[in-house]
Amino acid sequence: MVGGGSGRRFGRPKQYESLDDDGARVIDISQRVAEAVSTGVVVVVPAADAEREGAVAGGATRSDSVRAGLAAVPADATIICVHDAARPLASETLYRRVIDAVSSGADAAIPGVAVNDTIKIVRDGCVESTPDRSSLVAVQTPQAFRADALRSAHRSGVDATDDAALVEALGSPVVVVEGDADNRKITAPDDLEWARHRWSERR
Repeated sequence: MVGGGSGRRFGRPKQYESLDDDGARVIDISQRVAEAVSTGVVVVVPAADAEREGAVAGGATRSDSVRAGLAAVPADATIICVHDAARPLASETLYRRVIDAVSSGADAAIPGVAVNDTIKIVRDGCVESTPDRSSLVAVQTPQAFRADALRSAHRSGVDATDDAALVEALGSPVVVVEGDADNRKITAPDDLEWARHRWSERR
């Protein structure tokens, strides 16, 4: 589970924000769900926080942080999920969808939700093209991978905002499963307020 960001866009490390009055933090809730569906969870946080959190020290980029986490995953692991800690409302059901897809033979499986807005490809301030919206999905985590496929993808040392993109670059197919609208990433303070409200409804 990747929580190694500094929260530059949020204004502070969002993974440590509380979601309820009991003090359960975004990262704690994300970890709790991951533990419910996994045989082990590796948590990656900013290097300065690693000792305090009992976690793995992250790197300068998201991909560096994922690679740090991968190094701590047992060599005999067969399926590895990568999840952004900033998505605390990911469900056990969503984890199982991606894990089941890999168990069934996929090299990688990612959740996707339909794109409702029209998307434009823009270059130098002008519209270059308008892709067919029906072929687009917004991608989420957790993403599940055959362990050797994910390790091979990260040996390149290339950075990406999405681990599936690195697997795609190797020519491996990536299966898309149904995502979840509630699996929203906390990016701005408004997202945190929304997550707190949704979390209170679930409790």
